[in-house]
Amino acid sequence: MNKTKSFIISKWDVVQAYRLVKANHGAAGVDKQSISDFEANLRGNLYKLWNRLSSGSYFPPPVKAVAIPKKTGGERILGIPTVSDRIAQMVIRLTFEPLVEPHFLPDSYGYRPNKSAIDAIGVTRQRCWNNNWVLEFDIKGLFDNIPHDLLLKAVDKHTDNPWIRLYIERWLTAPMQRADGEITARGKGTPQGGVISPVLANLFLHYVFDKWLQKHFPKTLWCRYADDGLVHCRTEAEAKYMLAVLKERFEACGLEMHPLKTKIVYCKDGSRKGQYENTEFDFLSYTFRRRLCKNRKRNSMFINFTPAVSKSALKSMRLKIRKLRIRMATELSIAQLAKWLNPIINGWIGYYGRFTRSALYGMCRHVNKALVRWARRKFKPLRRHKTKAMKFLEGISKQNPYLFAHWRAGMVGGFA
Repeated sequence: MNKTKSFIISKWDVVQAYRLVKANHGAAGVDKQSISDFEANLRGNLYKLWNRLSSGSYFPPPVKAVAIPKKTGGERILGIPTVSDRIAQMVIRLTFEPLVEPHFLPDSYGYRPNKSAIDAIGVTRQRCWNNNWVLEFDIKGLFDNIPHDLLLKAVDKHTDNPWIRLYIERWLTAPMQRADGEITARGKGTPQGGVISPVLANLFLHYVFDKWLQKHFPKTLWCRYADDGLVHCRTEAEAKYMLAVLKERFEACGLEMHPLKTKIVYCKDGSRKGQYENTEFDFLSYTFRRRLCKNRKRNSMFINFTPAVSKSALKSMRLKIRKLRIRMATELSIAQLAKWLNPIINGWIGYYGRFTRSALYGMCRHVNKALVRWARRKFKPLRRHKTKAMKFLEGISKQNPYLFAHWRAGMVGGFA
């Protein structure tokens, strides 16, 4: 332990932070330095970073602005820190997150250890069965609009560690560099893409929404995943009242409900009375609505308000398959093709197949159609015979039902 340093920061924490950042991969920042570049002088770079953090002389460089398309259209701006800055942020996160995590409430699911989007989907399904109305809300530009003074007040509530406070404030005010090189100052928000940002956003909403709702409406059930939230209500009047008070609460804290993504939804699954404007909603890429379901025990059908993969998620999967250009990979054998595609398909089935798995058949058929196109391009006898190519792959699926992930899951889906 070096007594000449301003702050006591463990070298081991810096090494551990580097390992976690490396495992997450990630793009280069404004300095264009990749993980591989950083590792060219790993020992020296980690020591330099530890030395600057410990002495209080570490100042984060600008974050790189990267526009990524949203599933619902439009773009989202990510702020990508440099590799060194991601490691520095991870050092602080390793110390700060354990201080705040025990205070977070059970119905907050986003960016938390041992919590998942699937957990949020499951609890939402159950609550929709027991409550006829739900207020679905989305916070417009959460990461871009969090007021620094209120966020730092929340940070101070959970730590008096001077270097945690110092570096969080420096990250909050680090400028953003656009693609054209323009440097933009930031007076609010925490960059979406930063390592520390998810913890800070959760901390802010813990006080703005979670604890506030628990204090003022203790009997109201809710669920939040980052900036997407649901409030379950017994009546339409209650839902309208909650919309009004939450809108006022968010505005008082510098935030705004998204006008198009916030709505009141009627979610009664049985016989309904009257007509309602909204009878379904999307949450975490699942669509909740009334569906005809099968009761396997009684071998009968019934109406249930339940989730299934959303249309936008299916569209995104189809686009991903198209961009892979599977038909062009004729240098691969079918076994190699399966090895390439299975991690992707497994990920989709693992997430979207947890509820109403049959809704994924469209994705499975789309993969199979891509395989048919691949077979026709690879094998000359099949080139002009689509039907033969389909039968060829159907035969393989029967002989090797575990070859592709969706075949293994019993979701062959057909080849037509």
